[in-house]
Amino acid sequence: LGRTNAEIAAELYVSLSTVKTHLSSVQLKLDARNRVEIAAWAWQNGYAQPTA
Repeated sequence: LGRTNAEIAAELYVSLSTVKTHLSSVQLKLDARNRVEIAAWAWQNGYAQPTA
C-alpha cells in the first residue's frame, strides 16, 4: 500500500484513468471517505498486509 495512482497503473499495465475509476468505485462501495479508509478496510479484512 502507499503507492501513487501512477505507480499502480504502471505496475498493472493499465491507464491512470482506469486506476482512478476503480478507486472511486471501491470508495463508493465501501462508503470510505478517502483511500486511507480503503487501505484500512483492506488490511482489516485480510486483503492487504502492512509493509515494513
